[in-house]
Amino acid sequence: MTLQENIKNNIIDVIDFPKQGVSYKDITPIFQNPELCAEILKAMKTTYISQHIEAIVGLESRGFMFGFSLAVALEVPFILIRKKGKLPRATYSTNYALEYGNATIEMHNDAIHKGQRVLIHDDVLATGGTAAAAANLIQQAGGTIAGFHFLVELSFLNGRTALGNFNADISTFASY
Repeated sequence: MTLQENIKNNIIDVIDFPKQGVSYKDITPIFQNPELCAEILKAMKTTYISQHIEAIVGLESRGFMFGFSLAVALEVPFILIRKKGKLPRATYSTNYALEYGNATIEMHNDAIHKGQRVLIHDDVLATGGTAAAAANLIQQAGGTIAGFHFLVELSFLNGRTALGNFNADISTFASY
């Protein structure tokens, strides 16, 4: 079985969550499969080991899981991007649209250094709004977007379009 097939086999569709008409891709069963998690991390490390990544940003909250593990594997800093009000020090902040509402995310002002090459990691690429907002925060701090990585892409939502202005590679393991 390929990595893509294995990931898809471990995702559960939850109909009408978080609101009517949305088919949510629940990736939490992946975290209950340590062999699959190890395979995902190995593939991520292989993809990024030679790309001179200087930091990894993980998006709240599922982006923390593999984002942190990859940062440890690549021996680079891990940076949290969280929902508004969750970080204790001075932050950069940005508002953005989700496929089912609006949100605000924040990042500590001192998390990224000028010119630092940062990989953005999250679980799912849907409309691209969250990842684009994260990229804006990184650029606001003076960082450079080295790429975007997602476990799963919902290609019918055209999220890559929202990320096109950042001129960075977009990598996913599975697509719907």
